[in-house]
Amino acid sequence: MLLLSEKDIKENYFMKDAIADVKLGLLSKRDGLISNPHRTVLDIPKYQASSLYMPSADLSQDIASVKLVTIFPENPSKGKPTTQGALILTDATNGEHICMMNASFLTRLRTGALTGIGTAKLARKNASKLGVIGTGAMAFEQVLGVLEVRSIDSIILFNRTKDKAESFKEQLIAVGVTAEIRVVDSAEEAVSSSDIICCSTRSEEPVFNGADLKEGAHVNGVGSYLPHMREVDLTTIQRAGKIVVDDLASVKEEAGELIHAAKDSDWNFSDVYGELSDLDQDNSLVRESNEEITFFKSVGAAYFDLVVAKGIFKKATELGLGNKVDI
Repeated sequence: MLLLSEKDIKENYFMKDAIADVKLGLLSKRDGLISNPHRTVLDIPKYQASSLYMPSADLSQDIASVKLVTIFPENPSKGKPTTQGALILTDATNGEHICMMNASFLTRLRTGALTGIGTAKLARKNASKLGVIGTGAMAFEQVLGVLEVRSIDSIILFNRTKDKAESFKEQLIAVGVTAEIRVVDSAEEAVSSSDIICCSTRSEEPVFNGADLKEGAHVNGVGSYLPHMREVDLTTIQRAGKIVVDDLASVKEEAGELIHAAKDSDWNFSDVYGELSDLDQDNSLVRESNEEITFFKSVGAAYFDLVVAKGIFKKATELGLGNKVDI
């Protein structure tokens, strides 16, 4: 079995690679060649934490995986990361477990890739101002995903703890982001000034007022992944001309803001425009005008991890990365 560390992945596999591999996975999903059982989520109330177990198989590629991710929000105060993960990749022709890799960065990367693809299909071509609500661990790759598909000249950051937003700004500068970056004091300021808004928080209440969205804005929501979580308010959902999701079956079970809207308003899941796999993977937009507001909701699905893990394994094999061990 090949063992791959986060360092192996970060130094050799990039956002453009992840976007390309996720697009291939979307084609497999469209063709009915993905097996993606519902993930198991174990709550750990004592620590306000969760442990997620996510199996999947891509029958077109004879490959399968299981990812384990833990989310412990109190960890930063103990000097540990909030999110930790591992993934085992299996050869589906003979059952051999061929690779185990760190999945924390992989998770952030594939989520950023999904945001990039959703933004490419929904955001205006001339969208140039990006608002970021929440600057935790998941947010960084959301920015990178958007930067891969749109020419962004201004990034506006809001976090409840302002120091974290300032640190996030320095991280972006350190990796060579050249856009103007501002830290603001309110979500309203970030949202009302932005063409694209990325939300990646674990909030149980909406993090901005949908009335503050300007015409033509596009929203990406990736932080809430349990029914009681709500990043986006009902106003945003009702104003959105098109709502696209990463995986409808998962969203129906886990996207708190949409579950809430279906329960407490006349909005229904039948109003979802489609999944990413339903959309042509070209440069065409699905928005119908520059004034239309759009919303991409992602809760994640195991096959996204699988297709990125396969791409990582392929590159690691080509470059001779990692360590081989007998188990």
